[in-house]
Amino acid sequence: MLIPIITILVCIFLILRYGFDFVFVSGVCVSKRRLDGKNVIITGGNVGLGYETAVDLARRGARVIIACRDEKKGLNAERKIRLESNNDEVFYQHLNLASLSSVREFSRQINESSHGVDILINNAGVMGCPLTYTEDGYEMQFATNHLGHFLLTNLLLDKLKAAPEARIVNVSSLGAKFTWSFKFDNVTPKEAHSYSPMATYTQTKLANILFTIHLADLLRGTNVTCNSLHPGSVNTELARHMLDKIRKIKFGWLLASIYDKIIGYLIKDSKLGAQTQIYLAVSEELVGVTGKYFSDCVECSLRPSWTKNNAMRLWEMSERMVGMTPN
Repeated sequence: MLIPIITILVCIFLILRYGFDFVFVSGVCVSKRRLDGKNVIITGGNVGLGYETAVDLARRGARVIIACRDEKKGLNAERKIRLESNNDEVFYQHLNLASLSSVREFSRQINESSHGVDILINNAGVMGCPLTYTEDGYEMQFATNHLGHFLLTNLLLDKLKAAPEARIVNVSSLGAKFTWSFKFDNVTPKEAHSYSPMATYTQTKLANILFTIHLADLLRGTNVTCNSLHPGSVNTELARHMLDKIRKIKFGWLLASIYDKIIGYLIKDSKLGAQTQIYLAVSEELVGVTGKYFSDCVECSLRPSWTKNNAMRLWEMSERMVGMTPN
C-alpha cells in the first residue's frame, strides 16, 4: 500500500510546486476554422478531454464519431454533445481499444461506410490500473494506450490518405518525460513484482510519441500529418485506479479527499486541457506540420533519447504484436 500513498504525496507536491503554472500558463486554440463536411473520429470521446474536443469540433460543423467501449455512456455523451453543439451529426460507435478484434471490427465499419476520415484523434487512455491482461494476452495499459491506437490508425490510413488534408493527433502526456527510454523487454510483465502501474503508464505515453515520430516519417509526401501532445495536468477520470487504492486503506479517504480538493483548485479542467488537441486538429498554421510534439499549443523539443531508431523498433514490435507482420 506504500506505493499508491507515495504516488499521491508526490502528485500533491508537484501540484503545490507547479500547480499555478498548470492553470495559468495554458495555451488556448484561437482558430475559428469551420469543419463543415469534415469527418472526425475521437477515441474516448464520451468523457473528459475527448468529450470537450468532440463538443468543440461538432460546433465547428464536423461530423463526429465518439468511439468508446461503454454503450450507455457513449449514447449519453452522443445526446449531450448534440445538444451542446447544436449539431445532430454526432454518433457513438463501439470501440474497445484493449481488444484487437474490436479495433478491427470498428475499422471495418468505418472503411465500409460512405464517409471519409479527415481527423483521427487518438485520445482514449487508462492510467495506473492493476496488472491486468487483455484477451490478446497483453498488459492493459500498453494495449489500450498504444497497441489499440496503433492498429486503429494503420487500418484507417487509406481513408485518411483519401482526404484532401488529413490529421492524426496522438494524445501523450508529460509522463513520457519521466522515463528516459523505452523498455522493450517488459511491455507485458509476467509477474506482479515486475509491474509498476505508474512506470508502465509513462512507458505507454512515450510509446505514443515514438509512434508519432515513425508514422510521420512514413507519411511524408502524403496529405496526412501526425503530431502528438501533452494536454497539461488535467482533472479527469484517469487517476481513478490510484485513488481507488488509496480509499481502501486506513484514513485513505482523507488523503484522497485532500488530493481531490487540490486537483480541483490548481490544475486544468477538461475544457482547458482539450485546447492543445483541438489546436492540432484545426489550426490553419499547422498545415503540413508533422512529427512534432506540443504542449499548451506550442511546439516542444523532443528528448535526445526519443530517437528515430527507437521509434522504428517500437513500430516493428507493434506490427508483430497486432498481427500486421509474421512473427
